[in-house]
Amino acid sequence: MTKEQKNEVIEVLKGKFSQYNNFYVTNTESLSVAQVNKLRRICFNKKVEMKVAKNTLIKKALEALDNERYSNVYDSLHGVTALMFTESPKDPAIIISDFRRDTKRELPVFKAAFIDGDVFAGDDQLKALVSLKSKHDLIGDIIGLLQSPAKNVISALNAGGKLASLVKALEDRAAKA
Repeated sequence: MTKEQKNEVIEVLKGKFSQYNNFYVTNTESLSVAQVNKLRRICFNKKVEMKVAKNTLIKKALEALDNERYSNVYDSLHGVTALMFTESPKDPAIIISDFRRDTKRELPVFKAAFIDGDVFAGDDQLKALVSLKSKHDLIGDIIGLLQSPAKNVISALNAGGKLASLVKALEDRAAKA
């Protein structure tokens, strides 16, 4: 690879890192060509961009953008590296987990994820990433929590009217007796 080609790859990677707030670092080394192609198709269908690049070029692209911000990702840059770029922080984790379940193997190896400035490193973090709630799910939960007290007040007011009529009926019964 010529220096010019390397610079082109670095520029493409810088563009991807700038475009997406979330990316995953995986190792696809032990996958067959057919399995890698299947993984690429799944990523494409889920709107996740998958790129394979040399670790030194990935590191140079990250350093050029913001060395400090991405410094925790550098430890995961070894072996064959495939990057998954996405808007949704959860989709690549689901893709990897489903792919592993379907192939009954622990591949591809999850090395790290950079999600909105936080780094999740190590294969043990994959389960936590699968259970992440999306922004829309969190907003829905918050709205539900905010509506809950209002619903309780309305229910209590409705029950208060029923309670008052029950007390009145008991008073009337006691007055007749």
